[in-house]
Amino acid sequence: MPSVSHFLGIAIYMYFNDHLPPHFHAEYGGDEALYEIRTLLVYEGKLPGRVHNLVIEWADLHRDELMDNWERARGGQELVAIAPLV
Repeated sequence: MPSVSHFLGIAIYMYFNDHLPPHFHAEYGGDEALYEIRTLLVYEGKLPGRVHNLVIEWADLHRDELMDNWERARGGQELVAIAPLV
């Protein structure tokens, strides 16, 4: 699963040719959640509250880049790194 960003111990990933809806995976300390890109709602898994809030903050800043990477992944193209939350 290709990584698109890492920050504060959080890893953000996307699978190639993954199922709809457009989403990304966020992992932290053995926990994982799947976030829908358009709404930023979690539709599978769970992260600790503070980590979830950081993921939402980051994703809101980079939603267009996430959608671009989603399209790239669906097409089997190399993903582009996205800046971490600073």
